[in-house]
Amino acid sequence: MRGNEQVVRGEEHVMRGDLEWGSVPGLVRAAARQYASLEAVVDGRTRITYAELGERVERAAAACIASGVEPGDRVAVWAPNSLDWIVSSLGAVSAGAVLVPLNTRFKGSEAAYVLGRSRAKLLFITGTFLGTSYVASLRRATAEGTGTGPLPALPHLEQVVVLSDDAPENFRTWKDFLAGGDAVPAAEVSARAEGIEPSSPSDIIFTSGTTGRPKGAVITHAQTLRCYDVWSELAGLREGDRYLIVNPFFHTFGYKAGIIACLTRGATMIPQPVFNVDTVLANIAAERISVLPGPPTLHQSLLDHPARSKHDLSALRLVVTGAAVVPLQLVERLRTELGIATVLTAYGLSEASGIVTMCRRGDEAATISATSGRAIPDTEVRIVNPAGDPLPVGKPGEVLVRGYNVMRGYFEDPQETKKAITADGWLRTGDVGLLDEAGNLRITDRIKDMFIVGGFNAYPAEIEQLLGLHPDIADVAVIGVPDARLGEVGKAYAVRRPGSTLTSDDLIAWSRREMANYKVPRQVEFVSELPRNASGKVLKTELRGQG
Repeated sequence: MRGNEQVVRGEEHVMRGDLEWGSVPGLVRAAARQYASLEAVVDGRTRITYAELGERVERAAAACIASGVEPGDRVAVWAPNSLDWIVSSLGAVSAGAVLVPLNTRFKGSEAAYVLGRSRAKLLFITGTFLGTSYVASLRRATAEGTGTGPLPALPHLEQVVVLSDDAPENFRTWKDFLAGGDAVPAAEVSARAEGIEPSSPSDIIFTSGTTGRPKGAVITHAQTLRCYDVWSELAGLREGDRYLIVNPFFHTFGYKAGIIACLTRGATMIPQPVFNVDTVLANIAAERISVLPGPPTLHQSLLDHPARSKHDLSALRLVVTGAAVVPLQLVERLRTELGIATVLTAYGLSEASGIVTMCRRGDEAATISATSGRAIPDTEVRIVNPAGDPLPVGKPGEVLVRGYNVMRGYFEDPQETKKAITADGWLRTGDVGLLDEAGNLRITDRIKDMFIVGGFNAYPAEIEQLLGLHPDIADVAVIGVPDARLGEVGKAYAVRRPGSTLTSDDLIAWSRREMANYKVPRQVEFVSELPRNASGKVLKTELRGQG
């Protein structure tokens, strides 16, 4: 911290990832050698070692080369968490491709937009997931166009590989695709992987598009390796850990804090395609899960599950979570009721490789709950006003970050890149936060979510944190709604705890006792659950649509 300005720099860290491994395929090969006999992935009845994972990735890379994938080509994956996702993605990247993961909640038209915008050459796609045929959905959305490939509206997309034993005409099955690479010499696969520079793009993560069309954040191999070596070090991930990856692979939290992190340490990956608390409990017990990152809602539902005591959860030792609101009670319950030694919170966004700040092991429960920790090593975080001037300690403003974690830019979009990254390298996050005296960051909201009540800035996340302290509230989200007298006021969408008879009037009266008047919600609507995306974030656009 410099003087009274809110600028904090993470401690120095011995750089390992990009120097030791060079690239993501370099990491895969190193893990296959170093952890050869350790279990790498458990997917249903399939169990493979790190040596076997390395072999499968090499075969997928050969198949990509045989299919005409050249270094720098974009290869997309639209599928849930699975071994096939891991192998196809790492295989594509090992062939020099740039990975473009697609959100599994996308509709066909949304997937088509990202495929078209990235000019993806090859797509790996699941068959049916959650009752939806992704192939049929995409074909409907891309039926009309001038392309000569499998999807007429996507002229750059040459091949679609269905991760299944069946595929429509003009599409390929996974088995057929892999067989196509058998004629590619191992030396050619090695040469392709070894030719990848650390500064080459490894992936393009498209933002959720909550403020418009999704934009693709371009991240390099060096950034990916360095960031998630640091993440693994700060979290305390270690060889032999058994990691249940519930966070979706299309998200940085799932792919990089999951797959990449496990590869750096020799941890076992147990992918789970859908968040279901019963399945989570069963997996933790059956697979002796020791690491369970995820949104606070995952851990809350685990703690509150009526059958929790019937499952052996004693192997759990590490939880990493992140959100503007992480109740102190949740941190304390994870530590006391489940005996989890390490509970950490973190903050990141796609444009900063998914990681900006992180708590450190040994931090107090209050720090873990109220903040997202400190800047990761060798990076800087700053809080500024709308004019870009640094603000004093404790004053909320926009969070800016500078360092090796900041994206190269938005894919082929210099105009939006210039808006997001200042001339001297600061990434404008669009998040509102403040730094305490120790340099811990507290995210208070998204700039666009803030509303003004009679001249006072009201931050929904702060109000949600306060409402979450009510003993009858299980989950809550707050938005601003128009008000004739005050301009805007808060409206709370709340989920009651089981058995609660709490009324709107009760909660409003309680709020008047617990928070400043401008923060008090004027309206309360009780719902059975809040709408969330696959990453666990509340879809406030849906709530605003409801009024």
